[in-house]
Amino acid sequence: MGSGAFAIILDDERRVLLCHRRDIDAWNLPGGRVEEGEAPWDAAIRETREEVGLEVEVAHLTGLYWRPERTEVVFAFECRVVSGTVGLSDEADRVGYFAFDALPANTGLKHVERIRDAMAGGPAVLRVQTGPGMRELSGGRR
Repeated sequence: MGSGAFAIILDDERRVLLCHRRDIDAWNLPGGRVEEGEAPWDAAIRETREEVGLEVEVAHLTGLYWRPERTEVVFAFECRVVSGTVGLSDEADRVGYFAFDALPANTGLKHVERIRDAMAGGPAVLRVQTGPGMRELSGGRR
């Protein structure tokens, strides 16, 4: 069973940080696979550093998502910026903050759901997410 971890980073205007992937035409939250022996929260911190150049700390878990088609558990964490400047990377060719009602049309639907859950506040949600992911929808490979 695999797992993934994503960072939900909100600015002072409650806009969410998204990065546009270089491998496919899609926007998503900073994050990715949890490596063997790595804690999910550490993966969210590492992936954010690698993808957008920010050092973050985890504030709290906002959601835990089961993806049965991939036998995968995905963790979503609200994170606070500790240091760094938003930048591009080998994985992200564009980065920006977006209001929830103005997310790019090609934002991954599962990511939109995770953002909505985080912005709703309250305890972490437990949710099943079914259907194809961004790579399957775009025909892209990674």
